[in-house]
Amino acid sequence: MNVKVLYFARLREQFGISEETVALPDNAVMVAMLLDVLRARGGVWAEQLAAGKAYRVAVNQGLVDQVAPIEAGDEVAIFPPVTGG
Repeated sequence: MNVKVLYFARLREQFGISEETVALPDNAVMVAMLLDVLRARGGVWAEQLAAGKAYRVAVNQGLVDQVAPIEAGDEVAIFPPVTGG
């Protein structure tokens, strides 16, 4: 299945892309599995999406945690937390 992945702010700069379509195995049904696929690229991908790094994930514009389901055609956004004041 394919999902559209958007990257914002520091992640967009580190990865050098703002969006892409990622082909996932059929059993990749959760956000955590998408993140595993991205980390498997190694290098900056593994570093920026490592456990303990600060980032958030939204599926179809709704904030989710890593056990949230994903389906073919979903739009997944990955971005650093935003602080304001």
